[in-house]
Amino acid sequence: MQFIVKAYDGEGMLERRLAVRPRHLEGMAKLGAHVICAGGLLDEEGKMKGSALILDFPSREELDAYLAEEPYVQEHVWDRIEVDRMNVVTPKI
Repeated sequence: MQFIVKAYDGEGMLERRLAVRPRHLEGMAKLGAHVICAGGLLDEEGKMKGSALILDFPSREELDAYLAEEPYVQEHVWDRIEVDRMNVVTPKI
């Protein structure tokens, strides 16, 4: 199952986000093939305001287990998380 996760930082969390980011990136690297793509959501000034992740997990429960261990969740960087199922299509170029 493929999911898109849109997670929005709480107010004034940029400094905390940057402090926690190395742990977040380490965790993302451990996810390996579960990660289809991911990146930071940017505001009009180009500063990070959240994250977008497209992930592949066998079930929603396994995605939720990952999110429970995500450093941005544990450190309360992300204030609001939206999750939707997604059908990823990769065009041949």
